[in-house]
Formats: sequence, C-alpha cells, structure tokens
Amino acid sequence: MKTISRKKFLTTTALTAAGMSLGLNALGKISSVPLAFDDQHGAGISAAEKIKVSIFSKHLHWLNYTDMAALAAEIGFDGVDLTVRPDGHVLPENVTADLPKAVAAVERAGLKVYSIVTNIKQPDEKYAADILKTASALGIKYYRTAWFNYDKALSIPANLQAISKQFAGLAALNKQYGMHGAYQNHSGDLFGASVWDLWLALKDLDPASIGCQYDIRHATTEGADTWATSIQPLVPFIKTTNIKDFYWEKKNGKWQVKSVPLGEGMVNFKKYFEVIKQQGIGGPLSLHCEYDALGGAQDGAKQIIISKQQFTSVVQKDLSTLRGWLKDNAL
Repeated sequence: MKTISRKKFLTTTALTAAGMSLGLNALGKISSVPLAFDDQHGAGISAAEKIKVSIFSKHLHWLNYTDMAALAAEIGFDGVDLTVRPDGHVLPENVTADLPKAVAAVERAGLKVYSIVTNIKQPDEKYAADILKTASALGIKYYRTAWFNYDKALSIPANLQAISKQFAGLAALNKQYGMHGAYQNHSGDLFGASVWDLWLALKDLDPASIGCQYDIRHATTEGADTWATSIQPLVPFIKTTNIKDFYWEKKNGKWQVKSVPLGEGMVNFKKYFEVIKQQGIGGPLSLHCEYDALGGAQDGAKQIIISKQQFTSVVQKDLSTLRGWLKDNAL
C-alpha cells in the first residue's frame, strides 16, 4: 500500500494540470487514495470527483438541440454524450457550424457536453481533424472512435500490429488537439470484444491520448466471470465508460442478447462498481438505454412511437437506479 503526503498530492495535482508526466503504478491504482495512476504513461483520473452522467444522444435523435438539452436536464442528467457522426445529431461535414450550436444549447440547459461519439477510424480521414479541433475549442476532452473489424486475410498478430499502428496515428492527432480518443469494447466478432486484444494494441501507447471507453455490458457478454480480471491492465486507458444491461434469451431456437433496463439483467453491477471504486476509474459516464420500451429511440429513430412522457418515465427509472449505485459506492 502506498501513501501520498498532502504536499506531494498538491504537487501532483499541479503537475497534472500542467500536463506533465508523473510516476504511477502498473495497474493504475493507489489503494490509499482515490487516484488512478500508471507507471509508464502519466496521470489518470481522480475518482474523488463525482462521476458525471450523460445520456447517449442517440436516444434523443427525435429532438432538436434545444429540446434535446431541455429533456436531458428535466430527466436529471449532468450532460449529453453527443453523436457527431453520420446520421447523428451533428453531421461530420457540418461540425464547425453545428457542434457549437449543439454545445450552446446543452449549456443553456445547465448541462455539459463531456464527450462525443464519432465514426473516426484514421487520423487522416475526412473531417477527423475538423471534429477534434472544433470539439477541443469548445472544451470537450473525450471522444469515442469507430469500431474496427479484423482483416480476415491477416493473422491475429498481424491484425494487432496493424491496429496498434492505427491507434498510434489517432493518438498523435488526439495529442495535437488535447483530446482523448476511446475505443468501446463491443461484443461479437469485432476487434476489442475479448478486451485482451484491445490491451495488446494499446499497451505501448500513451493513455493520455488513446484508450478504451469501457462497456461492462459487452464485457459481461464476452466473459461473465472474467471481466473483473481482464479489466485490470486496461485501467490506465479507461477515461470514459458507458453502462447498460442485458440477459441471454432463446428465441426461435437460437440464443441471443436481449437488452433490458438497468438491474433487470445479468450484469453484476454490485461487483462492477466495487471494481470501479477500487481501481479509481472515474470520468464521464454515458447511459445507454437500448431496450424496446423506448419506442425506437433505443436505435436512434428520428421519430418515436411512444409519448415524450413515456420516454421520460422509462429513462428516469434507469437514471434513478444508476444514481443509487453511484451513491452507494460514493462515486
């Protein structure tokens, strides 16, 4: 167990604010203080700060910027995790004009845009620099990348090498604009589903610029009993998270994932939040509501088949459940 003196803590805080590199431990964890650190790469996140909860704006595609922000505030969120991608709230080709409008609407409602969700894969692709430059100028620090597919013509080691190089290019662009890009671990046959492959591609890179948006639902889908182990090497790279729930159901003779409200599925949230607290993982959290009760909003519909009141009631229940868990764990 390590301890930190008040003087060293204040010095560390000052250096972190200046963007300077610090010496940290290998698992991104200091047991005696709620800070996430990493020996190789520098400062992590202070879990002493309360986790800010945003709504994934995919669920609000049926509303304009002003109405989206007003409803998010009414429901009780801290912010909006804004889609800046094709068919999103902000289209990449319009980002310089429209992202400031969306952020202004959110801030007028008393909330913040802590993070955005993009379709960025390569640093030199069209609109990537425009998105990051505009977001950074607006004070946004975090974004989610696109998902990557394995090239089936290559071996797994060759894929890992290629994707690590891809991440390195994105990290350089992120550093230029003071942004952190995060890859969401997503179940299925995508890269990053197993989590170990994600760590192998990230391990030699700077977690201040590139990392993982950790998704406990998808981690549970791929490893119901192993995620608490596999998350550990990723800890220094986790600056943002998202949350949702599910269970397996058999339909037409086939097992498939069914999304459900928080606490009604098989994700072990009691253990998850214990791990989050123990490892000092903080940062913005995005609530995803991907079950059928949202009348199409779960899939980003531009028109929904339920009333605004019904939508509000359903999402408020999830947010209330989440707030309760955060409070129980002093997060």
